[in-house]
Amino acid sequence: MAITLDTVTIDTTDPKSLAEWWARHLDGEVTAHSDDFVQVALGGLTLFFVAVPDPTPGKNKFHFDLTATDREAAKTKMEDDGATFIREQTQDGFTWTTLADPDGNLFDLTQADGK
Repeated sequence: MAITLDTVTIDTTDPKSLAEWWARHLDGEVTAHSDDFVQVALGGLTLFFVAVPDPTPGKNKFHFDLTATDREAAKTKMEDDGATFIREQTQDGFTWTTLADPDGNLFDLTQADGK
């Protein structure tokens, strides 16, 4: 039996705004929407943003790890569009930047060559 990851669902108080933000930065496409949800297609994966009155508080239990050809340029572009810089870390010669999307969801950004 094979299991495939198809959709990642993200709770938010503003699904339209957050879905459009992620679609811009991941070259996604909004493929369905209503007042309660917005669906973003990313090739073989779907992000599903669903309206909730009170998102789960605290640090997310899992996060996206994104890779860019130019980590610094991608970081600046995302910050200019509402992301918040959290920290930069280096471990065993590998560097990554932790950011938060406009809803406060943490994600990591690395460079393809690990620098």
